[in-house]
Formats: sequence, structure tokens, C-alpha cells
Amino acid sequence: MTSVLNEGTLENEVVGNDLPLTFKVKYLGSEHARGLWGIKHTRRPVDHLVTMAKTMPTNKALPLCDLTVSRDGVFITTGCNTTKKWNYTIDSISYGVQDLVYTRVFAMIVVKDNFNIKDPNPFEVHAFVCDSRALARKLTYALAASFQEYSKRVKEIEQQELKNDSQTAKKKFAIDLRTPEEMRQTIDDQETEA
Repeated sequence: MTSVLNEGTLENEVVGNDLPLTFKVKYLGSEHARGLWGIKHTRRPVDHLVTMAKTMPTNKALPLCDLTVSRDGVFITTGCNTTKKWNYTIDSISYGVQDLVYTRVFAMIVVKDNFNIKDPNPFEVHAFVCDSRALARKLTYALAASFQEYSKRVKEIEQQELKNDSQTAKKKFAIDLRTPEEMRQTIDDQETEA
């Protein structure tokens, strides 16, 4: 069951059992990010998106969205004339934050789907305007709870793999990136120590 949040239903923290949560927000848009995480990589894109929104004609408005944060990620739908849907799995989201300057804005950095390594901009900032600062904070807490749930699942998988590895020996592969000279030096050092 999904809860739809508005100003009257805010709490300070969100835990995994509270998810999924749906937030009514306005979509500011997206911009390229220069890095994977950190407010320093959302700052300029958010500033630009807010500036663009402020210069919009008065007969235009930002699209209203339902942004749902679940254990699996973020799902966004717009309810305008043309319905758009976006689904960002939690492993494609690298960062989420309530903006420090525009405190009603929530921004998240996502890794583009099927990006090419040669792509100079594999990261995107998506920004949303909430009805209040408290709602933007709640959205940040919800994404943090989703990250925590994902972390728990990853740890469980790793523990299961360790258990399986101890029962059956797996071949492990390694690549040595040292130069031949560095490898020879290591061998020479080991021989002289013995």
C-alpha cells in the first residue's frame, strides 16, 4: 500500500517499513551532473533549473508529478495531458538531497541507462519542487530509507555468496596491472628476502 504525503502527514524519519511513499511534486527538469554524488554536483544544475523555471511564461506551469519512493527505487508519473513515466532503480540512483539554497527543492543524481563509457556526461540531476521544506526533507529521508534497504539486500546476497564459496571452491581471477619491470622487481625483492 502506498501512502500519499502532504503537509499534514509529515514525520521526521522514514524507515524501510514505511515504503513505498508517494509525494506530490512539481518537476523542475534535468541537467547533466559532473559527478556521481555530492551537493557540489547538484548545486549548479539546480541553480540553472530554478532560473529557467522563474523565466517561464506566466501561462505555463511546471508539470505536477507523483514521485513514489519504494524499496526498489523511484517511480515518477506526470498527470498532464500526456502521461509520462520514469522508473529509476535504486542501484541507478547515486545521490539524493534537499537543496541547501532552495530548501523546497529535492534533487537526485542518476546514472543514465546504457551509458557509453565515452559519454562525457553519464550522470543526470533530476530536480523537484515540493510544497514545503518539510516535504523536501521527508522525500530525502524516504530515499535514504530506500538506500538502507538496498544495502541490507546487498549484504544478505554477499553473505549468501560467502557461504556458497566456502562450500564450493570457485576459481578467482585477478589481473596484474604492473609493468614487467615492476613484476621483476617484486620477484627480485622476494628472492633476496628469503
